Amino acid sequence: MTDVTITFPDGKQRQVQAGTTGLEIAKSISPSLAKRTVAMQLNGALADLADPINQDASINFVSRTDPAALELIRHDAAHVLAEAVQSIWPGTQVTIGPVIDNGFYYDFAKQQPFEPEDIPKIEKRMGEIIAKNAPFTKEVWSRNKAKEFFKDKGEYFKVELVDAIPEDQDLKIYKQGEWLDLCRGPHMTSTGQVGKAFKLMKFAGAYWRGDSTKPQLQRIYGTAFATEDKLKAYLHQLEEAEKRDHRKLGREMDLFHFQEEAPGSVFWHPKGWTLFQTLIAYMRRQQARAGYTEVNTPDMMEKHFWELSGHWENYGENMFTTVLPDERVFCCKPMNCPGHVQIYKNGLKSYRDLPLRIAEFGKVHRYEPSGALHGMLRVRHFTQDDAHIFLTEHQIMEECLKINDLLLSIYKDFGFENIVIKLSLRPEKRVGSDELWDKAEKALSDVLDEVKRRSNDQIKTEIQPGEGAFYGPKLEYVLRDAIGRDWQCGTTQVDFNLAGRLGAFYIDEKSEKKTPVMIHRAIFGSLERFTGILIENFAGHFPLWLAPLQIVVAPIVSDANDYAVHVAEKARALGLRVETDLRNEKINLKVREHSLTKVPVILVVGKREAEEKKVSVRRLGSQDQTVLGLDEALTALANEAVPPDLRWAAAERA
Repeated sequence: MTDVTITFPDGKQRQVQAGTTGLEIAKSISPSLAKRTVAMQLNGALADLADPINQDASINFVSRTDPAALELIRHDAAHVLAEAVQSIWPGTQVTIGPVIDNGFYYDFAKQQPFEPEDIPKIEKRMGEIIAKNAPFTKEVWSRNKAKEFFKDKGEYFKVELVDAIPEDQDLKIYKQGEWLDLCRGPHMTSTGQVGKAFKLMKFAGAYWRGDSTKPQLQRIYGTAFATEDKLKAYLHQLEEAEKRDHRKLGREMDLFHFQEEAPGSVFWHPKGWTLFQTLIAYMRRQQARAGYTEVNTPDMMEKHFWELSGHWENYGENMFTTVLPDERVFCCKPMNCPGHVQIYKNGLKSYRDLPLRIAEFGKVHRYEPSGALHGMLRVRHFTQDDAHIFLTEHQIMEECLKINDLLLSIYKDFGFENIVIKLSLRPEKRVGSDELWDKAEKALSDVLDEVKRRSNDQIKTEIQPGEGAFYGPKLEYVLRDAIGRDWQCGTTQVDFNLAGRLGAFYIDEKSEKKTPVMIHRAIFGSLERFTGILIENFAGHFPLWLAPLQIVVAPIVSDANDYAVHVAEKARALGLRVETDLRNEKINLKVREHSLTKVPVILVVGKREAEEKKVSVRRLGSQDQTVLGLDEALTALANEAVPPDLRWAAAERA
């Protein structure tokens, strides 16, 4: 038998016989290593520890507590879930059970619906299966054997899955004791490695293979972690997220609502619209300082226009269309970029005009399936703080670094400083030549390297193969919120394709026509979504400059009503957003109600305050009150309410 070379993480190498398993190698190093190892990575890919190694490979042994093992824990938990369900309800068909973000699910075909009281019953049986610690073993079956086996068991969904597996792929069966499943793997060494840190979360309906014309199944969602402490932390995060749900807070704060007659569209109430416009005003100032010119483009343009841009071929299924009486087909814009190219083309451009920065708060329209809609975090109609920079190839680095600095400074103003930048590379479905994609990816890769260098490697980065836009690669800015959740918001996309497809050019220094490069740039991304993120991040308790209603003036007695109105007028004169509450109600009731709607400051006034020209300042979340002179209190609040960009701009001028 020939030898193969195994390379370990520290660079050391060892010769072993071809066919040696990962477990055998681990045992040869030390029994303790073999005992704690649950899987291995071969050339970076997870594999079963019992797999034979038949060619040279780098190997990394994975213990249960390694981050790489989390996917396996959840995958194995899904198999344990499926066995538990079938053991409790024989005759239930199992279908598919993948790992997803933060957990796993499994879909079942069961005659009777699951009930909420079934969850503890299933969890108990899962615990029993885990305690048996049955080994996971893999077998490769022929297609005929697998189909006959599942057909005899009445597992017709599995028969269909067998037919869907490409002929050039092995058909793998994983056993855990007496129970088995069709699966591509890999798995850990035994069911006991799943551990006790798992929980079933909820039931849901799901169509077979996501097709509404096919049978409806019952889905069970679950989660699992390496330790019970991490499970508890995750469940606590979910509790916090539920308290902070922007849909709940939106109702309590009277910001917005949704209706079935306009799915995925926001009905903004006055306070919500104030918040929305505060964000736009802030971004408008930031963009003006950074040299952007604001424009506006039509919401609807002819289909032929989108065919030229490549959107119809690559994004058409997400576009809303309408046919006019003259049979012309028009599309609601899903993106602003083609319209910005038309503005760029209106007039001859020279290399001296570049970079040319065009920005728009443009309303875009994208079809999202009804089941995917989620408040303001997933909508069909939303506003982008969209910008496109037309520039030469040699200007890419400098411009992208300016964009990066702008994004990071803006996120810092909103309290987001834990940021990951992800480089998303060419997707399978795309426009343009590989040569142009090579150039675009190289340009953004160089930018990312420079960003890391300037931050002394403090900024975390990742590579995402296949996740780029259809016209170019992109940098995605992922923000971490107050309870540890990640949100992808801003993007910087380098595009060598769209401008040329739509006939844009500039005259270079040799008086020759050249196609400009386009950078697509968004910072908030969707303003609706960013608003939802902010509501949840701050739990509705906005900093004063951002709060849609900053102050309520509440008199204790009706004799102080006139003074309350006077206080409110002075506050408005200083630019503060203020209301009065002159109802004939007890002050404790007023304070409680306005605290529930997250008003940051309540100014309580009575006869004494009116006589002494003072106010009692009560902050949201505090039981304390501070009595101040009226002018002193309002001046301090007005200074506090200055948006951060204006504050540091004033400091720079000083």
